[in-house]
Amino acid sequence: MELNWSTFILEVINFLVLVWVLKRFFYRPVMQVIAQRRAEIEKTMTDARALEEKAEHLREQYEGRISAWREERQQARDALSRELETERARRLDALKQELGQAREKLRATEENRQAVATRAMESAALEQGARFATHLLEQAAGPELESRLIDLFTTQLSQLPPEKLESIHRQQANATPAVTVLSAYPLNEQTQEHLTDHLARISGSDKPPEFRVDPDLVAGIRVTLGAWTLAANVQDELKGFTEFHSDV
Repeated sequence: MELNWSTFILEVINFLVLVWVLKRFFYRPVMQVIAQRRAEIEKTMTDARALEEKAEHLREQYEGRISAWREERQQARDALSRELETERARRLDALKQELGQAREKLRATEENRQAVATRAMESAALEQGARFATHLLEQAAGPELESRLIDLFTTQLSQLPPEKLESIHRQQANATPAVTVLSAYPLNEQTQEHLTDHLARISGSDKPPEFRVDPDLVAGIRVTLGAWTLAANVQDELKGFTEFHSDV
C-alpha cells in the first residue's frame, strides 16, 4: 500500500484542528467546570471543617458548661446540706434549751408544790401540836408554873441589853404611860411588890402598875409598858412558836 503524503498531512491537520477544537470548546469549559466544582468542593470541605470546628468548640463549651453546672449543683447541694445541718443543730439546741427550761420550770413547780405541801403539813402539825400543848399545859398549869414563869421574867428583865433599856428610858422621858401587868392567876402582894420594883427600875417611873387577871394566858404574865410589850406566858410562847414556823 502506497503512503499518500497529502492525505497524511491532511489527517495530521485534521487531527490538530480537532485537538484545537476540543481544547478550545470542550477541554477548557470542562476544566473550568472541574475547577469550579473542585473550588466548590474545597469550599464545602472548608465550610464543613469550620462547622466541625465550631461544633467541636460548641461541644467543648457545652461539656464545660455541663461540668460547671454539675460542680455548681454539687456546691449548692453541699451548701444546702451545711445550712440544713446548721439549722438542724440550731433548732436542736433551741429545743434542748426549751426542754431544759421546761424541766427547770417543772422542777421548780414541783419543788414549790412540795414546799407548799410540806409547809401546809408542818403548819397543820404545828397547829395540832400547839392545840395539844395548850391543852396539856392548861391541864398542868397552875400557880406553881406561873411562879416559875414570873421568876424567869424577872431574870430576863435584869438581863435586858443596854440599848433596849436606853430606848425604854427615852420613851419614858417623853411621856409616862400606864404600866399594865396581866397574869393568868391572881398575884399575891409580895409578887406584886417584887414586879413593881423591877418595872420601876426599867421604866424609871414611880407610878405603880395596874395588875389584872387574864386566864387566856394559861400561865405566866404579860407586861405592857407604853409601846413595849414584855411577856413570859404560855399563850404568847405557843403563838410565837407557831407564827415563827409559819414564816419559815
